[in-house]
Order: sequence, then C-alpha cells, then structure tokens
Amino acid sequence: MTATTDGSTGALPPRAPSASDATAEKTTTTALTRTAVRQDTAEAARRATARAADHLLSVQDPAGWWKGDLETNVTMDAEDLLLRQFLGIQDPRLTEAAARHIRGEQRADGTWATFYGGPGELSATIESYVALRLAGDAPDAPHMDRAAAWIRQQGGIAAARVFTRIWLALFGWWKWDDLPELPPELLYFPKWFPLNIYDFGCWARQTIVPLTIVSAKRPVRPAPFALDELHTDPRRPNPPRPLAPATSWDGVFQRLDKALHLYRKVAVRPLRTAAMRAAARWIIERQENDGCWGGIQPPAVYSVIALHLSGYDLDHPVLRAGLASLDRFAVWRDDGTRMIEACQSPVWDTCLATIALADAGLPADHPQLLKAAEWMLAEQIDRPGDWSVKRPQLPSGGWGFEFENDNYPDIDDTAEVVLALRRVRHPDPLRVDAAVRRAVRWNLGMQSRNGAWGAFDVDNTSPFPNRLPFCDFGEVIDPPSADVTAHVVEMLADVGRVHDRRARRGIAWLLAEQEPNGSWFGRWGTNYLYGTGSVLPALAAAGVPGSHPAVRRAVRWLEQVQNDDGGWGEDQRSYQDKERWAGRGASTASQTAWALMALLAAGERDAETVRRGVCWLTETQREDGTWDEPYFTGTGFPWDFSINYHLYRQVFPLTALGRYLHGGPAGAPVVS
Repeated sequence: MTATTDGSTGALPPRAPSASDATAEKTTTTALTRTAVRQDTAEAARRATARAADHLLSVQDPAGWWKGDLETNVTMDAEDLLLRQFLGIQDPRLTEAAARHIRGEQRADGTWATFYGGPGELSATIESYVALRLAGDAPDAPHMDRAAAWIRQQGGIAAARVFTRIWLALFGWWKWDDLPELPPELLYFPKWFPLNIYDFGCWARQTIVPLTIVSAKRPVRPAPFALDELHTDPRRPNPPRPLAPATSWDGVFQRLDKALHLYRKVAVRPLRTAAMRAAARWIIERQENDGCWGGIQPPAVYSVIALHLSGYDLDHPVLRAGLASLDRFAVWRDDGTRMIEACQSPVWDTCLATIALADAGLPADHPQLLKAAEWMLAEQIDRPGDWSVKRPQLPSGGWGFEFENDNYPDIDDTAEVVLALRRVRHPDPLRVDAAVRRAVRWNLGMQSRNGAWGAFDVDNTSPFPNRLPFCDFGEVIDPPSADVTAHVVEMLADVGRVHDRRARRGIAWLLAEQEPNGSWFGRWGTNYLYGTGSVLPALAAAGVPGSHPAVRRAVRWLEQVQNDDGGWGEDQRSYQDKERWAGRGASTASQTAWALMALLAAGERDAETVRRGVCWLTETQREDGTWDEPYFTGTGFPWDFSINYHLYRQVFPLTALGRYLHGGPAGAPVVS
C-alpha cells in the first residue's frame, strides 16, 4: 500500500453492507445449515443402520434362515381348540395357554378384532367366545357376558360368516341344512368348466377340497353345552336368509345352492362315494414332507378333519404327520401363552433380510450372507405343482414361502430370492447363476395374459368363485397385482432382461394400474404405501426416469400423506374406505421404510420429506436396534385377514436406511 499525505494507507474505506450482501450471507448460512443437518441425519442413519444390522445378524438361525413370528388373529387359536375338541385330543396345558392368549386379546367392549386397533369383528368374537367356554370360562363371567351381549347386538350366530357356522355345525350348534352346499363331485369338473377347483386360488382350493368331504359327511359331535346366549332369539336360532333378486348374480348363485341341496337328496351314491375318495386322494397327494398342506394352517386343519371322516384314524401316518405339523404352528411365549401362526415365512423373511443387510453395506461375502444363500439355494423347488395345470410344459424353478410348500411356489418369493442371491458373492457363482436362470424362466412362464403376475397361478381371474354363497370370507382368486408384478419387473431388470418383451408388458401394465391419486394398490401388504413402495423401485430399476409423470404423481402423493411426525402409516381400513384411509394411519417402521424406498428410487434423496422420514426411523429405534410395531402392515386377504410380520419392522427400515446411505440397487452410490 502507498502512504498518503494524511498518513493513511490508501486503503478504500469500508463499504456499508448492501441488501444483496445480506441475501448472499443468508443463503450461504442456510446452505451450511442444511449441509450440517444432512450430515447429522446421515450420521444418525449410520448409527441406526449399524444397530439394526447387528440385531438382524444376531437372530439368524444357525442353518442360515430368518423367521419372525407371523401374527394374525385369535380365530387361529380358537379353531385349534375346536379341532382338538372335535378329534377328542384336548390337552389341559395347551388349552389353558391358548385361552390365556385369547383372553389377553379381548377388547374392553368384550369383542375381538382381526388387527391391532381395529373394530370388533363378529365371527372372531363368536369363535373366541366358544373357545373360552371350551376352556372352562363361565358364560356369566363379566368378560364373557360382555362378549355375548355384543354378539347378540350384531345379529348373533346367524349373522356370522360361513366358516364360523361350519365350525359350530360340527358340534350341533348350527344346522348343516342352513349352510351352503359344497358337493365333492366338484372335483370332477373339467379344467375348462366354470367353478372347477383350479378356478380358485391355491389357498382356497386347498381348503375347499377337504370341505367337500366335510359337507358331504355332515358330522356332528355332541356339544358339551348349548349356545343359546349367542342367538338373538333362541326359539329361532336358524332364521332364513332373504333371497337376492333372481336377476342378480347373488340371486343366481343362491338359487344354484338351493338346487345343490336338492341334488344332495338324489345324488347317485356310488358317484358320491367315488368323488369323496378322489378328494381324499387329492388331499393326500398334496401333503408336504413335513406333514402340512401348503404350509398353511387352515387347509391343514380341514384336511385332517376330512381324512379322519374318510376313515383314517389318528394313528395313521398321514394324520400323525398332519397333527404334528399343526403343533409346529404354535408359538409358546415367556408369559405362558400360546399363539397359533396361520403359516410361517422363512423363505420370505430370509430373502428380505439378505437384501436388507446387503443394501446396508454388509460385505457381499459375509459368512452369514453366504449361509443364507446356501439355505435359499437348497430350498429351490424342482418338481411341478398345481401351477403346472395351466403351464404343463414349464420347467419348475420357483421358491415357496414356507419351510415346506413344494406344491405351491410363489412368484413373489421367487423374484425376491433372485434379488437376494445376486447380492451375495457366493464361492460357486455358476451354481447361483443356474438357480437364477431356472427361477427367471419359471417366473417369465407364469406371466398372465394381461402382462402382469399373480402370486401363485396364471390367469386365476374367474369372476364366479367369489359369487358362491360359500365364499363370504376373503379372496378366493389370485389375480395379478401391482406389488407382485413390480417385484418381478425389478428382478428382470436386475438380471439384464429389462428389454425383454415380457418385462416391457409388465412395466406398461404397472403404469396403467396407477391410481388417480398417484399411488398403487397393495394386494399383499398394507396397502397403497406397500404398492407404491414396491412399484417405484421397480420402475427405477427398469430405467423409468424420476422425471416421468407417473413417478412425479407418486412422489406428490407420498409427500401429501406423510404424517406430521415425519413417518408414514396406513390402516387396514384403507381396503374398505380408500377415500378416508389410503396412506393414512399411525406411523410404523415398515410403512415409513416403504415410503422412503419409493422416494429414494425416485431420486428424492435430498428432499426434506426423506430427511424427516429418516429422522423418524432413527429417533424411534430402540437401543437394541429394533423397532416397535404393534400395527398390522401385512395382508393375507384385503380387510378380511391381516398379518403382522414381526420381521417387517426390522428388514424394511434397514433396507431404507441402507439405501439412504449407500444408494439403492438402481441408483448411484451416495457420498455423504
């Protein structure tokens, strides 16, 4: 600097700050604050991810699989006690443990619900009440009196669903004549004929065939007590049901049922006997290696009853294995209660856990991932099942859901197992590649005519089964769904088949199925959050850009339904009342994770919406790395049968946090 005559240094005098300077400083400060906030969020996410991964690794079975409890509702426990009463194999210790569980699930108004926080449900309440009476609870006990009063207010036993009244008919508490007829001759319907057994979804098919024997036999075991207190008018316990107009489908099928009741009186005995024998053979041929049927409790229960009525005594190897399999559905808890699982989900849980750990950054050759891959490879099914009725030339190659279910591999599990296997660096890559090729070929072969995929069968879309008076509970067909189709599309993209004509048809179907509000319906998870959380990652994997209008609509919907606490939740009631409940409900770990997985796939990693969702997960995590989730976020039958997968609260948050930190399968790595 040069000195001046006044002794100054010649520096310019300080300038007064301008408005633009203030704006620039504020912008810089805001940017620095946002960066700090993002770094804090990322650091919290890293800590939560490490805790969650450690916990998940700690609960892996030594054989390599994971399985969380599969919680449904107390009708499973009530029907188990009714079965044991019918067969005469009651066990006092078991009965008391089951009764304690049932009592613990009763609500203050005396009812039982079918999902956490749901309304009282008539059939569940009736079955629970009867089970407790079998366990020795007195009808004038306060909790029983409240239940009976509520049942009468809802119309009594006469208003219950068909399956509940079948259970009551087994003990003479309901008249067989007042139940829909289900003739065993149904088994002789050719595969092209309406209402043949392959028109039904596999879960319904496995239930209906044994029930044809039960319906034909109409057994009654003397009841140990009356149930007059559950009728609105005990003098008329079986009031007639009004007929729908003959011009309606309901009216047509009601009159068909009346005709079948008449047919029962004139049925040719040799034909009926042969049909029942054919049904018994059909059941036995589909018994799994562990003694169960389809890995599902309800078909197993009815199959045991049907075979027992067909002359198989309880010491017969088939029935011994069947009864032993039912014991494996029981979960004994530390408080001495006993809960019955409707089925078990080790394949599903294992592939989801593997994906979660890999996406969370666990090395691809980690010993526990290798053990999981070995177990999954050994579970691949190499023989035909009922699916081959529609695809007789298609080689097998799928995976089931349960420990043993070779007759009914499912498309959803198969897609997710492939995604899991491809995340593991197996020492025998050729073996993995061969298994993946078989699985991809099978899944492609199971595509329905409309370009989408159902869960178990091809084109299982007949409109008639749901119309039968017998089918008043849950879905009985297996049409394609957005969530299953999305998982197949994501798998095809992962194996480099995204340009395959069949993959493009699946993508087109998904885009056409988007709801007006921007979401997708969730068939096997609750509900629009699950559907959307499945579809957006699949579209991203298939190369659909985040700027695509369908993706933008979905992002806007997810932003709109985010809860004030930063999480997402959706109640089971969205299946009945879409306008009020779609995307609405208390925040849950699994549903928040689905929303985050969708938003991350759409390129929204730096959005405030995502940051708040990640914060909700990190702030609600327990010290042991788990999350609490009493709400039911899984779906068996929309609305009618809800599921709380106890491992969902672990695997999906871990997947979402891992993708937030490291990028998703379809995205570039994130540098925080």
